[in-house]
Amino acid sequence: MLARRGVRRWVSSALTVAALVSGAVVFGVSHVAAAPPVPPASTGSSDGPGAAEPTTKPPAFPMIKRIEPINDRWLRVFVASPAMSREVEVQVLLPRDQSRPRPTVYMLDGRSANADSNNWTDLGHADRFYADKDVNVVLTVGGPASFYTDWQRADPVLGKNMWETFLTKELPPLIDAKFNGNGRNAVMGVSMGAEAAMMLAFRHPTLYTAIAAHSGCFSTGTDIGQAQARAVVATYQGEPDNMFGKQDDPAWLAHDVTLHAESLRGKTIYLSVGSGLPGVHDVPGNPDVDVVSAIGFGGPLEAATNACTRRLTDRFHSLGIPVTAHFRDTGTHSWPYWEDELALSWPTIAGALGVD
Repeated sequence: MLARRGVRRWVSSALTVAALVSGAVVFGVSHVAAAPPVPPASTGSSDGPGAAEPTTKPPAFPMIKRIEPINDRWLRVFVASPAMSREVEVQVLLPRDQSRPRPTVYMLDGRSANADSNNWTDLGHADRFYADKDVNVVLTVGGPASFYTDWQRADPVLGKNMWETFLTKELPPLIDAKFNGNGRNAVMGVSMGAEAAMMLAFRHPTLYTAIAAHSGCFSTGTDIGQAQARAVVATYQGEPDNMFGKQDDPAWLAHDVTLHAESLRGKTIYLSVGSGLPGVHDVPGNPDVDVVSAIGFGGPLEAATNACTRRLTDRFHSLGIPVTAHFRDTGTHSWPYWEDELALSWPTIAGALGVD
């Protein structure tokens, strides 16, 4: 028989899957290929996918093809990627002082990753936050429901996803060479991107000095954890088997953060999550939050990710691996809380990177 605490965790994890599926129905995850209108507020997990990016003949080697300024310190950078078989856009925020080498922070989006922007800037206002920080910031563009990992097969709806190879092998040398990076990196993600950030970090232990993961789940090797990941892909009309294979494929275990937590020893780790109860931002009249969606969908989803985060935190503690974990008493699965966490996590991340 499961211990009482184990039962609570199983139920909370099961709610993650239920919330994802019910949210897709109640709050309108699109089931068409065209990108839907962007709602005024987003949980980061409830919007539909855009059309899959078309692939071309793979280039011989990765290279920056062109750069288009959004402003003098915010750039669209287009990279020819052999792994992705296409030109991939990332966005780069530059510091005021560009005269000396500096670290790089990679920012991964949530499940509703847009085809031409990143919710960290659209909804989390990361461009304003980093305006006075002495780091390069690289923001992913696109990749909805991809987990920013390498898929076993291209998906008819979600396209060819070889994000892990792109983000960990192809992109960092280009960023460092073009934008004076010093080789010290952090990776940060929210929701789906939180799980992806931790995956990338343990699978590439020499690449990142620090990791911040907000409101994620981290156990693809368990039945419930795999069901959660499959639900993310399926609610975007992707085929989950195309990511890590059938249910018994060892790739699901190979990407399980909790199982491989030991590989993160020596890294600076910041985890955060709310309780799911309505909090300071979940009030009528807040223009940044659709209160009905945030409470009805984002509340249960955040409660479930709270259990996921507590499980990983307990795993780190059992291994004697230091972790900074912020469990908020309130807060739903929505962007105003993640914008708060961007600032709250910064002292931990900045200290690991050696910047103010």
